[in-house]
Amino acid sequence: MGGSALDGFLPPVREWFARTLGEPTAPQARAWPVVASGRNCLVVAPTGSGKTLTAFMWALDRIWRDSDAGRTFAATDVLYVSPLKALNEDVRRNLRVPLEEIRENAPGLAEIGVGVRSGDTPAAERQRMLRRPPAILITTPESLYLLLTTAQGRRSLASVRTVVVDEVHAVCGDKRGVHLALSLERLAALVRAGGHLDPQRIGLSATVAPLLAAAAFLGGADPTSTSSTRRWGAPCTSRCAVRTTPKPAARGTTRPRSSSTTSPRTRRR
Repeated sequence: MGGSALDGFLPPVREWFARTLGEPTAPQARAWPVVASGRNCLVVAPTGSGKTLTAFMWALDRIWRDSDAGRTFAATDVLYVSPLKALNEDVRRNLRVPLEEIRENAPGLAEIGVGVRSGDTPAAERQRMLRRPPAILITTPESLYLLLTTAQGRRSLASVRTVVVDEVHAVCGDKRGVHLALSLERLAALVRAGGHLDPQRIGLSATVAPLLAAAAFLGGADPTSTSSTRRWGAPCTSRCAVRTTPKPAARGTTRPRSSSTTSPRTRRR
């Protein structure tokens, strides 16, 4: 009964995590089953509780599995969006450690490229990323909007499967958030047009409230009114389901939009 939250990962991923970080934090243990199922997930947990790896570990694991199965990545697979441009390089550095160390112990795993695009990115680097999109693209809401306005940019994003929206609280209630919500819907429409499922959305925040409003913002435009639970049991109803909705089995169909909230009190890591 139960088992470790690490059980579903590839052995090199599981062994690296256990050796380097030990046991998963509470946000990781609670969110990973939801993320692995393909459902949307809003992770609200204190700074230092491992939210970045909560969002990225399953995506990294999936990319490595698909690479082993012969899939090639001609476009970006994971899109990370933060309204705080200063976080972008930090996130790239934080990803570099597991990417390098896991491959050191399992050299047969594919190399996963990580790119950063913002207003400060040199033009030559932007063009390079359009010609050879990284598997993981770290960007800002404004740069995402600009990518969606160009043919090359849309091609690079046409098969995104995971979108990580960090610092959700910073955009939920302002015009910048409205702009981001529109870009996320445009991205979903682009991916659907290519015959794929809507990208999974994973939101991260340390302070966002109210949770249901944030989940509705993250989940998108398609209403899914369902009875759910808020935090530890207060009944409520939201236009975006806050519990879980099964992922469609077949590609080429639209995933019902929902957002699962994970709001544990956790120890610092």
